[in-house]
Amino acid sequence: MELGELEQTLVLIKPDALKVSLTGYILSQFSEFHTGLRFAGAKIVHVSRMIAEEHYAEHKGKGFYPALIEYITGRLHYPSEPRWRRVVALVYCGPGAVKKIRQIAGPTNPHVAREQAPGTIRTMGTVVPIRDDQGQVVGERMDNLVHASACDADAEREIKLWFKPNDIMPYMQAYPTETCDQHYYLKDGRLLDRYEPHSVCLVAPGDTAWKSDLEALRRLYREEPAGCALEAVIAKYLINEARESA
Repeated sequence: MELGELEQTLVLIKPDALKVSLTGYILSQFSEFHTGLRFAGAKIVHVSRMIAEEHYAEHKGKGFYPALIEYITGRLHYPSEPRWRRVVALVYCGPGAVKKIRQIAGPTNPHVAREQAPGTIRTMGTVVPIRDDQGQVVGERMDNLVHASACDADAEREIKLWFKPNDIMPYMQAYPTETCDQHYYLKDGRLLDRYEPHSVCLVAPGDTAWKSDLEALRRLYREEPAGCALEAVIAKYLINEARESA
């Protein structure tokens, strides 16, 4: 497969889209017929706070950040029904993947999408005012149905956050992988190299992992600067784990 065919992008079908049963429509808009792109990976994810905060790390500290986390974790649309809190995470692969998916998704703000890009997916979204405890509007939350990576660098970071290598077909893995040569466990926010009661095994010898993940884990275990937070590396290994808070 040529390099251009391995260009990839992440799509999340968000809780608001799932609640109003737009999944089929969205998938049809992103289909190979419309984009020339192919699926490389797909999974249904119960979004933990850890992965939500890492996905939206660039917005941390902003006024709308708490509402954004509640939104992507499904708590806003399903406040009393945890079983329905999920997103569909997808990796699309092919030439121009980032640009093609962004064009079909439309502008981030649904109001702008309706004005500037009618017919795009986000035209069916809405903008919700965010109010403080006194009822004052302090920002706005965009329920825009889908997330689509903004650039190639974002796509790599996001795909590696949501997907392990073996979630993606070997022939469609766009980023370097490596075979792990030791155990890494997590317990109470600490990395361990051997099992302790109530710890969670992240990777074991023989497992395939993103090369960048293993490089970061080695540095973090030695308490050296790794250029990223531990949560950014391990979030994917705890997806849909009942013990994700270990």
